[in-house]
Formats: sequence, structure tokens, C-alpha cells
Amino acid sequence: MTTYAEFHQRSLTDRDGFWGEQAKLVDWKVQPTQVCDYSNPPFAKWFVGGVTNLCHNAVDRHLVTRPDQAALIFVSTETNQEKVYSFRELHAEVQRMAATLKELGVGKGDRVLIYMPMIPEAAFAMLACTRIGAIHSVVFGGFASGSLASRIEDAAPKVVVSADAGSRGGKAVAYKPLLDEALRLSKFKPESVLLVDRGMAPMEMVAGRDKLWAPLREKNMNVVVPCEWVDATHPSYTLYTSGTTGKPKGVQRDTGGYAVALAASMKHIYCGEAGETYFSTSDIGWVVGHSYIIYGPLIAGMATIMYEGLPIRPDGGIWWSLIEKYKVTVMFSAPTAIRVLKKQDPALLKKYDLSSLKALFLAGEPLDQPTAQWISEGLGRPIVDNYWQTETGWPILAISKGVDDAPTKFGSPGKAVYGYNVKLLDESTGEELTGANQKGVVAIEGPLPPGCLQTVWGDDARFVSTYWTTIPGRMIYSTFDWGIRDEDGYYFILGRTDDVINVAGHRLGTREIEESISAHPNVAEVAVVGVADQLKGQVAMAFAVVKDASKIPDDASKLALEGEIMKIVDKDLGAVARPARVRFVTLLPKTRSGKCLRRAITAVCEGRDPGDLTTMDDPAALQQIKDLVAAK
Repeated sequence: MTTYAEFHQRSLTDRDGFWGEQAKLVDWKVQPTQVCDYSNPPFAKWFVGGVTNLCHNAVDRHLVTRPDQAALIFVSTETNQEKVYSFRELHAEVQRMAATLKELGVGKGDRVLIYMPMIPEAAFAMLACTRIGAIHSVVFGGFASGSLASRIEDAAPKVVVSADAGSRGGKAVAYKPLLDEALRLSKFKPESVLLVDRGMAPMEMVAGRDKLWAPLREKNMNVVVPCEWVDATHPSYTLYTSGTTGKPKGVQRDTGGYAVALAASMKHIYCGEAGETYFSTSDIGWVVGHSYIIYGPLIAGMATIMYEGLPIRPDGGIWWSLIEKYKVTVMFSAPTAIRVLKKQDPALLKKYDLSSLKALFLAGEPLDQPTAQWISEGLGRPIVDNYWQTETGWPILAISKGVDDAPTKFGSPGKAVYGYNVKLLDESTGEELTGANQKGVVAIEGPLPPGCLQTVWGDDARFVSTYWTTIPGRMIYSTFDWGIRDEDGYYFILGRTDDVINVAGHRLGTREIEESISAHPNVAEVAVVGVADQLKGQVAMAFAVVKDASKIPDDASKLALEGEIMKIVDKDLGAVARPARVRFVTLLPKTRSGKCLRRAITAVCEGRDPGDLTTMDDPAALQQIKDLVAAK
């Protein structure tokens, strides 16, 4: 291939030939007989007939050539711990976890829910699940009991793996009480709960159900657990993502397609080589943590850093010190984290030897140009924005540095990645927009490439109805994001078309937050919108109508009610979903047909023109919000 355009074009016109070549990057117990079965659109089956194992590709196969090379590097600035596991040591720990899970009755196809801080045992649990053919479902440790309970009910796990506590800013955050409350709320009850005791918070053990990891690990110290070879189409995991309705969707990922997609992305996008070190600052509770803390780097034979802590503790140079210490070649972070570091002493960027670093990749939310410019100049390294979703599992838009060295454009995540037939569609007509700088909905013509979601867990109909539309003879997947494409083929993401907001890279459904707030006995109605924020990208802002206004006669009582509502959201969903403010109004702006004008509310909060309001029932409703925003 001489140009990226040709490379990308071949991935679409010679789809099977292209992906058949990429499949050689991973190990197969049985070679696939068919690259892609798209006989039942929009359901795509990749590498049909192939038999493989994700844990084998991430761990076992490296025992032959690099058993004593670093594989997992655990760094906690919360507990001042640092430990390096070689591939041989990682292999042993994963087998101990796999033996323990099997002892607890977990087998092929069973679900294991993982609710863990960023500690090595979380990685062991994920890899152990894929080793034995179980399906893991990791829930972000920042979610509270209500969110956790809904995911337990949907995943129906045989075992939950958790810990006594995580830590943030040097303060222990107890997990066990949140888990116990979630299990009380959940209609589904797992058979066992496996607990890692870090000695950070007391745990009340439930007899018969709760098991401690340490004695079981000791018992299974030398047990050999071979990989369970599974069909390429066998689910590897589910990961829940917020949507436009209250109930989160379980994104279901396959095994073979995911392994191939990650292996190819490490080569063509991230340029990671075996023996090098990869540092993703994400959390395993998010898709970036799955793809580029655990599976992607390990499949590529790289060491991967698993970091527990803040980017500014003990100081704003901690991440740069890790780059120097472990000779990091590829770093992956989020724009919010870089905006936080931008406020630190600029001398910290020059304090450490960053010569090993090839590039810094950023994703999770739109990257603003000033932030990109600042970190680019500070590091003196390429800054590569990329855009993707929980649903896709790996980038949709990026600069594929491993194919050609195309320039980046500040503010743009780049061009369509190989395998993705990206379109811009007119929202009202559904027609494709082919001209430069036309605003449309970013969409992908099916089939989705390997590694993307197979379906929504347990709900094929929801998968089709949520994501897909039919244009005569074609199935089109919607990302629900606005975008434009310039004359050079670079895309720019402009925000969501639905009611999902992006707070510091965390994807939150406004409906979930609204449902939580509505649980307060004095809240009659509420609207939550995402509002632009310089640091976090977006923050949630809530406007509530109270049932009894006499109970909030003054500012002090309003502030007290706001505090009560915040506590409910914290308890239900976790602090990550807490609105920046809850403001009280006598009515919400609605159309005459009763639809809440959320876009108009957002526009007012951001100081923009709310646009056409001819269908609004009562203009006084929006004026109330304008007055509140103006008064701060």
C-alpha cells in the first residue's frame, strides 16, 4: 500500500482479503473458514469457523518468546505500591484466579461481574474469565448501588468479584457496602461473591455467599487451568453503556473479531511494538480500559501500566515520571486529564526524560484546539486525537500512523479508520452528505468491522431498533454524534444528537439522572441537560419543578434541597453522575405537544441562541432559566 487512502479503500472493496490478512496477527486453534458472514444484516459474524482464546493471545503465547519480560505494571499513588508482573507471573496469577472461579462453579458462557478498583486482581479476573470461556462484565468502581444493581440484574452473573475498597485522593472508598446494597436491590442474586481484602475498609461477610480471595489463591497456587478454546463468535464480555432510555445497554463483544481488531489497531494506529510499554490512564470500567489497558497492549506483547491514582498526586508530574521510569512508548489519555495538567507547573513537563514516547493519543470526548496545542508544544511529540465508542471497541476516526504519516489537524480526530465505511447523513432526510463542511450525523454503513458490538446483551431487537436504519438495500449504523468533514477528509465531532452527555470522558444518560432526581418526594418534574464546561468538556445541569414550593421559601432551603437531591444521585448512580447544579423552576419549557425543549435549555445555559421557539407553549418557562443562569 502506498497511501492510506488505498489502504482504507481496500479494506472496504476487498473486505475479506483485507481482514483475512489481519487475522494472521493472532493465534488460532482452528483457522476460520469464512472471514465475514453478513447474511443476516445488521448482524455480522466475523471469522466464522475459527477457534481461539483471548487470554491465550494476551498472555500464553508470549511465554515462548518473552516469559520474563514485563507484562503488567501496577502503580498506585493511592497506596504507594508498585509491582511489575512478567508474562510468566501474570500467567500464573491468571490461572490461580481461573481455578478459583471454576471452583465457584463458573464455566463457559457463565457471566462474572467485576466491580473493582484499579488493582492487579481486576486484570487477573478479566483474563481468567476469557481463559475459561466465561463472559465478564466490568462495572466502573465509581458507580453506586442503583447503577450496579441494574447491571447485576441484566448480566445475571454467577459470581461477582469485588474488593473491600478503592481509594481516591488518599481516602478509602468502601466498595463492599455499595455492593451489598446493590445485591439487596437486585432481583437477581449471584451464587458467590469473591472479595479482595486490601485492608482498607471493614467488610461484613455474608455466610455461604462471600469468599475471600487470599486463601483461595493460596489453595490454587499451583493449579494448571488450560485455555478453553471457543468459537470466534463466542461472547468475550459485556460492557454497559448509557443510552437515551433509563436502562443501560449491555454491549456484547465477540472473541475472534475483537482479538484481530485490537492486534491490527496496535500495529496500524498506535504503532506499539512487542517489548515496549503502553500507558493508558483510563479505568477498566470503561471500554478504553478493556481495549487498551488489558487486551490490546498484551496481545501486542507490550508491557501495560495499570495506574490507581490521580494525575496530580503527589504532583502534576507523576505521569511524566512513569514515562521516564518505564520507557513508555505509547500513551493514551483523555482531554479532561490534559486540561487538569495544564493548570500545573509547566516546569514539570520538562523535568523528565520523555524521549521514549512516540505519541500521545487522546479520546473519550472532543479535544479542543488550545489543549491540543499546549500539550503538543509541551511534549514535543505527536498528539493523535481519535474518536470511537463503547459500541465499536476501537477507533472509528483516527490518523493511522502505522500506515502513513499523515498530518494531524488540531480539533479533528482524523479520517475514517480502515474497515469503517463512514458516512455523514442529513438528520431529516437520511440522505448522504458528500460535500465538504456539511453538518450531519456520523454513521457507518454495515457491516460493522471486527471488534464492534455483536448485539445488545439479551436483546437483539433493541440492537436493531437503537442503532440501525435502512436505506434501500443498505443498513446504516448511527453513532448519534454530529460531525462535519472538511475538504481533506478530516472529521470534526460537534456533539450528541441524543440525550447522552460526556462528562470528563464518562458517558452518562441524562434520563438515568432524571429518574434518580425524580425519586425525591418533593420533585414533580425534572430536566437534565449537558452544558459545555472548560475543564470537563460537559457537565450535567438539572432544572426541577417542586411539588410544594412552600417548602423552599428562601435560598437557604433551596440549597438544602439541592444537597438532598445530590445525595440521592450519589447513592443511586455515584458521584460521577452528580449534576453541577440543581436549579428550581415553576415549569419546564415544553412544546405545545408536551415535549421538553432540552436543546433550548442547553443553548440558554451556554449563552447561545436557543433557535426556533415557535412551538413552545409558554415562553416564561425559558425566561426563568435565562434569569437563573444570568444570576449564577
